[in-house]
Amino acid sequence: MTLPDPRTHARDPQMKIAEDALRDHLSGPGWRFVAPTPAHAGPARLSLRARPEPDAPQVTEALPGEPLELLWENADGWAHVRTAGDRYLGWARADGVQARPWQPDLTVTARRAHAYAGPKISQPIRAELAHGARLARGTGGIVTEHHRRWVPVALPGGQDAWVQEVTLAPLDTDLLTFALGFLDTPYVWGGRSAWGLDCSGLTQLVYGAFGRDLPRDADQQQAFLTPVTEAQPGDLAFFPGHVGLMLDGRRLLHANATHMRVTVETLGEGEYGARLQAELSGFGRWAQ
Repeated sequence: MTLPDPRTHARDPQMKIAEDALRDHLSGPGWRFVAPTPAHAGPARLSLRARPEPDAPQVTEALPGEPLELLWENADGWAHVRTAGDRYLGWARADGVQARPWQPDLTVTARRAHAYAGPKISQPIRAELAHGARLARGTGGIVTEHHRRWVPVALPGGQDAWVQEVTLAPLDTDLLTFALGFLDTPYVWGGRSAWGLDCSGLTQLVYGAFGRDLPRDADQQQAFLTPVTEAQPGDLAFFPGHVGLMLDGRRLLHANATHMRVTVETLGEGEYGARLQAELSGFGRWAQ
């Protein structure tokens, strides 16, 4: 029997522990099965790593307040968790995982933002936020200061803070314009925010902002979308281990380690564009 994707289904052959969903897939004595418990990321972006080691590669990250599933912990202070949205697994420091009840009712829509200790821009910064971070409405009303409107919030973990109302405003733009706002964002392996992105993190973030939920990795995204032969604006372009967002029939926006940032390339143009054209494996279109 073929085992489900280990990026999304939790098992550890050495510890002989696995999630309940794999009971019918694992044979042999000694396996212990556990049920995931609800959790969420704390007030900082939470790095999920390939192994429970500080120097292990980051495979993805959870945004502040993002729902998680806690699978198990080890004796060294690491927690095996799964992001609830794209169901991607990784190891995180257990002190960054909040298991207490959390009912966020606000979502950050700004690409990057800060939460402050008080309703004034000179107040200390309490948290770095990003598009998709989850907050709870705090007590009290909106405070107006120099024509700025400040909203009281509770950060994940319960600390009080303030954010400007504009960081929570509904998006008033189209998908491609929103995507181009990430131009020059630094490249970070496993990154999922405007503080640092990898290629599939960029496409997942942009699509997700418009209600199109994609899996985490490029190959998963390619399998999820409908393949097409001719690109239209908004389609994804796929390469071995890489993905970009098409701006038209030839230009694509992508987070890449060649320039270590988000750039625009033209397929077939210049050295890098020619290499991308040669490695192109197809386009994918949202047709759900």
